[in-house]
Amino acid sequence: MDLDPISSLSSAFLLLPLLSFLFLPQHCISLAAIINPAPSISTHESILPCLFNHSVPPNLLFFPNSNNFTAAFLSPQQNQRVTSNRDDLKPFLIVTPTHESHAQAVVLCSRQLNLQLRTRSGGHDYEGLSYSSTLGPFLILDLLHLRSISFDLRRGRNTAWVQSGATLGELYFAIASKSRALAFPAGFCPTVGVGGHICGGGIGTLMRAHGVAADNVVDMLVIDAAGRLLQRESMGEDLFWALRGGGGASFGVIIAYKIKLVQIPPSVTVFVKSIDLSRGATRAVAQWQQVAYRADNRLYINAVINGGPLSLLLDRSPAAISFSFKIKSDIVTEPIAGENWEKIWKHMIDGDVQPTMLIEPLGGKVGEIAETETPFPHRNGSKFVIQHIVAWLEQGEKAAEKNVDGLRKFYRFMAPFVSKNPRGAYLNFRDLDLGRNRGGRMVSYDRAKVWGRKYYKSNFQRLAFTKSKWDPENFFRNEQSIPPLF
Repeated sequence: MDLDPISSLSSAFLLLPLLSFLFLPQHCISLAAIINPAPSISTHESILPCLFNHSVPPNLLFFPNSNNFTAAFLSPQQNQRVTSNRDDLKPFLIVTPTHESHAQAVVLCSRQLNLQLRTRSGGHDYEGLSYSSTLGPFLILDLLHLRSISFDLRRGRNTAWVQSGATLGELYFAIASKSRALAFPAGFCPTVGVGGHICGGGIGTLMRAHGVAADNVVDMLVIDAAGRLLQRESMGEDLFWALRGGGGASFGVIIAYKIKLVQIPPSVTVFVKSIDLSRGATRAVAQWQQVAYRADNRLYINAVINGGPLSLLLDRSPAAISFSFKIKSDIVTEPIAGENWEKIWKHMIDGDVQPTMLIEPLGGKVGEIAETETPFPHRNGSKFVIQHIVAWLEQGEKAAEKNVDGLRKFYRFMAPFVSKNPRGAYLNFRDLDLGRNRGGRMVSYDRAKVWGRKYYKSNFQRLAFTKSKWDPENFFRNEQSIPPLF
């Protein structure tokens, strides 16, 4: 998980309205590329000759009966709510390419044999679309071995090529090893995969000064539905536009990004202010809202309203604890009045579950860029992103139903205070409750628009046009992929 650290919990809800990071990176999730109709039961056998014919080494393949299959499938970042014991949600094959040609082979063979493909780069996918499927049998293309990072710092060029399998932590470490005055504006959770984070937009603590991660991509390598390896010049500006915030899963397999590094000051100032309801949290958060999105662009000040077991999400050793979670997100266009915060906290206290709210300010450079410049639309007029989170340790469907239903009730309660027509959501906080694609390749654009406009606003139609051009057969698809505009 990907949240700001706090030092203690309080039964009266801790509020951190004045938690500011001048230059630290924040947030995300790894999404995925995808496909499918229902293959036969021997799909793994049918694909083997094709993969071997394309020189994919056998040691890169993991089947359910392989000794290392479970280790290859599971990772600490995955959501226990998704990675259940249901075999129908697990892949029939995992391929871990060590070269881009191996990934091309997987795309070509999957398409030739009409197999559903999911691409994973990290596993920080809140709804598990990169490693599970409700649409039938599937295989995973796991990019964990494609994680190289190279720099061009000559004469102030300050760019880097980073492969999608690298994590944000690896990218930041590599940058710091080269220069203490350069950074990349993205999330601060170190285990998030670069691939999904950037293609979903990539909000973080540097965004008010330098824009979101996708705003700082200058080129990329992507495998399209025909198995071609394309760069910006060969793919053209329409696809390059779509891949910077429209999600890579709908259009291809993103192998690497060329990113622009930004200048940062040599020192960082961090301060934390904790306050609960008995000491005036309502007034504090009302004042914070008036400052956070209008402050100097170099200043990032978020708020954490803790109503639940946030410590579960902040555990320093994620492998040592296994929990389930559900995330929902909102975009706020106007500050919420102080009296409404009293209603919100009362609802949190009285509810069946106690969610946590992480509120991040937009504005600054993010708001200076036009909504149509990239598919990420939460620009001018959007003040905050709210992440609603509930987490639990209890096992079983009953516990999951109770916690998920409790968060859904709280999300409905928040409707009067957040954006409308549509109610906005951030793609990297994926939420299947907003709607999903069902069935085979023929996905209704009008039905998909119900959830699509919440993520992309008016950009959804342009994304569908781009999809129609580059993947008209809808080979790359999942439960919330962009449909062609049939």
